[in-house]
Amino acid sequence: MDDQRPRSAGETADRVNRGEVSAVETAHRALDGIDRIRHLRAFVEVWGQAALERAAEVDGAVADGARLPLAGVPLAVKASEGTGSHQARRLVAAGAVPVGSTSVPGPGTPWKTWGETAEGPTLNPWCADRVPGGSSAGSAVAVATGAVPLATASDGAGSTRIPAAWCGVVGYKPTTGLLPARDRAGLTVGGPIARTVADVELYRGAVLGDAPLASPARPRVAWSPTLGFTQPDPEVADVAERALRRWARGCGIAVADAGITLTDPARTWLARRGPGSPADAPPVAPADLSALAELLSAVDLLATPATPNRPHPHSGPGDVMSVGFTWLFNLTGHPALSLPAGFTGDGLPVGLHLVARHREDAALLAAARTAERVLAPWSRPRVDASPR
Repeated sequence: MDDQRPRSAGETADRVNRGEVSAVETAHRALDGIDRIRHLRAFVEVWGQAALERAAEVDGAVADGARLPLAGVPLAVKASEGTGSHQARRLVAAGAVPVGSTSVPGPGTPWKTWGETAEGPTLNPWCADRVPGGSSAGSAVAVATGAVPLATASDGAGSTRIPAAWCGVVGYKPTTGLLPARDRAGLTVGGPIARTVADVELYRGAVLGDAPLASPARPRVAWSPTLGFTQPDPEVADVAERALRRWARGCGIAVADAGITLTDPARTWLARRGPGSPADAPPVAPADLSALAELLSAVDLLATPATPNRPHPHSGPGDVMSVGFTWLFNLTGHPALSLPAGFTGDGLPVGLHLVARHREDAALLAAARTAERVLAPWSRPRVDASPR
């Protein structure tokens, strides 16, 4: 291969489809990349031989004239779902090559913003003494370091968006109902972690069958730094807002104050996921649903910080709920994603969280593409050969 630059899923598939590189060569490179980041403990299993066999199948299909949208794309798979999930099966059918399973939290703590492996906890690639977020911990680390361009994740309270924010990559939660629910409460939906919005759109095409929309010239955005119930770290909120304002200046977007005061959804979310029947849990307050519907009828997107806090130490987050901006939208079902927004003064990534109307996922990603053009290229962590 002509250089060692990590390639996007789209670039990889184009090169394999054109015969510039084989899927087998691409799989070898991904396996080398996984070995290079082994000290970060992103993977619980690496499927070297199976990946090479699958890659050879892709090369055979391409040689026979197939043009696969994800031809030869190395795919990391969240350990809690494996390759049997709906999304993983669709991605493999589109030509992706599963290379290993990524870490998720183990038992023993009420917070799930970490990953467990036999060698120890998963490390944040930007700062080893911080967690990567979770529960899709290893997936975010694998993508952030360039070991793979695409990983499966799932999100029941922010488990795709939080690790994406804390590792400096893109995490997307589809509208609830577009994919089979992953839990009895109906809150957890699959989704991807990727380095680019374009790769998230490749995921949507393969898994949901949706074509991209043209980017809107000037999406209307409302900003809320609190949603009325979350008190974020001021620096985290400032980094997210500065990214939003930079996007607005670059694209001529008017950003309005959301002026919305919602109710903390903790009681409702915990009741839905508790031991009783989810149907008996208290619903999201009708006033909150009405306020969101009214806001999203006037604007295209609601923007917030992705998390109220920065990546916390491995000892835990303290009293701060890392899901403060995300879990409401698992209850309401709105599509949402986290984009890299920048860094705190101590070098920790921050995410910008965007929420759209129900089933307007294509419009959400189209708007995110306009943000990506202004805010990218996003930084990638320098991966040392040994733990820091």
